[in-house]
Amino acid sequence: MTMPAVDQPAVVRAQGIVKRFGPTVALDRARLAVRPGEAHALVGRNGAGKSTLVSVLTGMERPDEGEVTFADEPAPGYGDTAAWQRKVACVYQKSMVVPDLTVAENLYLNRFPGAGRIRWRALRADARALLAEYGVEVDPQTRAKDLSVEQRQFVEIARALSFGARLIILDEPTAQLDAGGIDRLFAKLLELRRQGVAFLFISHHLQEVYELCDTVTVFRDARHVLTAPVAGLAKEDLVAAMTGDGGGAPGGDSGAAVHAPVARKAADPDGEPVLRTEGLALEGEFDPLDLVVRPGEVLGLAGATASGNTAVGETLVGLRKPAGGRLSVRGRPVRPGSVPHAIDAGIGYVPEDRHDQGLVLGRSVAENATLTVTDQLGPYGTVLPSRTRAFAQRMINSLDIKTSGPSQPVSGLSGGNQQKVVIARALAREPSVLVAIRPTAGVDVKSKDALLGVVREVAEAGSGAVIVSDELDDLRVCDRILAFFHGRVVAEFGGGWSDRQLVAAMEGITEPGTTGTDGTAEDTEDRTEGRQP
Repeated sequence: MTMPAVDQPAVVRAQGIVKRFGPTVALDRARLAVRPGEAHALVGRNGAGKSTLVSVLTGMERPDEGEVTFADEPAPGYGDTAAWQRKVACVYQKSMVVPDLTVAENLYLNRFPGAGRIRWRALRADARALLAEYGVEVDPQTRAKDLSVEQRQFVEIARALSFGARLIILDEPTAQLDAGGIDRLFAKLLELRRQGVAFLFISHHLQEVYELCDTVTVFRDARHVLTAPVAGLAKEDLVAAMTGDGGGAPGGDSGAAVHAPVARKAADPDGEPVLRTEGLALEGEFDPLDLVVRPGEVLGLAGATASGNTAVGETLVGLRKPAGGRLSVRGRPVRPGSVPHAIDAGIGYVPEDRHDQGLVLGRSVAENATLTVTDQLGPYGTVLPSRTRAFAQRMINSLDIKTSGPSQPVSGLSGGNQQKVVIARALAREPSVLVAIRPTAGVDVKSKDALLGVVREVAEAGSGAVIVSDELDDLRVCDRILAFFHGRVVAEFGGGWSDRQLVAAMEGITEPGTTGTDGTAEDTEDRTEGRQP
């Protein structure tokens, strides 16, 4: 492994960084230093402050307090984009190339060589030389949309280096790559590190941190918790630092919280499942999956970014068409890839993004809450306003939605109450199973408790629920949890799980005490495409 240059100034150093967004403290005296040629991992749970720090390091956000330096020189002024590009670049999980432009055009976008008329032959020659300099084997005339994910990443890295940047931030770079693509990416990064390029590697896959990185920094609750050499850091200690769970571990608390099973009515193990899948699969997203949800049960599908759990949830509700397998609700087959058929079969859906998928913001609470039951609001296909308001008022009372009345525009509600409207619509048809994807995203603590309480009430009434999330608070209300990693179920938890155990499974790290879906001890490392440290 290439050793970072410890005798040279840090490529980037951030000290005492404070960043507030209103009353929220996103960074609390955070710090980080990356050396030339170093592969430095930045890890932490959602909300730890990683994305905000990246925004500060790339000049997208101005810190309220603290200092950022590059090679011991002050960072460029806020808004001086060209100066920042010469220092640092970020390759995001979502590609930033322009799909309809060629590779050459993307490499020199907004800075075409020469003045006035573009000399296309010279441009392609310059692009070919630039790509060759960094060992990127891509035809400069190829349109970006025709490149693989891996090739687009290499083009973005080459573009960043051509500005003079010696620090590349990689945000979840392996999320959309297969095992071969990951190996090629790692090999390319090693070549560049030998040239003195440093990488800040942000990933939810901790096994990759051990494969690629020299140093790891952990953030938790907007604060720096730990910086340590990867080689000397036990995996359980790294997870404990991330969760604050695991007495005595660096950054850990004095004891490991264990979450007991949720008290509920016992589900009949021989009763007809409210939801069953058999060999359900989606190519490139998740492997064949057999699921059973019993009446009265809340099942959690836990997983980090691109683990496959969100794809499972979206397949259950008909947003994605599976490549194979069967899905049934209370024994009734559900047509794959059909949202209307899923709704008619008895599947309620709470989407991840209420603004993009869950609400019509220009419409009233009543209109949003009754979108799935318009056939019940009047005779012969008509929708009677009085019946709509009456139906909505019942949902408002049932879910304690804080609103001036059914006619209030939903855009005027708080985030928590908007989410209750989304849930009201999902429950309007009295579904047999409720599928909720990150149901408490962007709401306050009090609203979280209320929303998760509704999910429990759905189960207690004899239906079932599936919560798809990586938020531990969401998963605490579940009776059973399946942990996903790289499209596979790698562990199953009943009661008595700890934050450390569940996070370790989601991050692809072996954790003693974890069980596989057959109830036996499971080594999650052996299930990551055979890739070992």
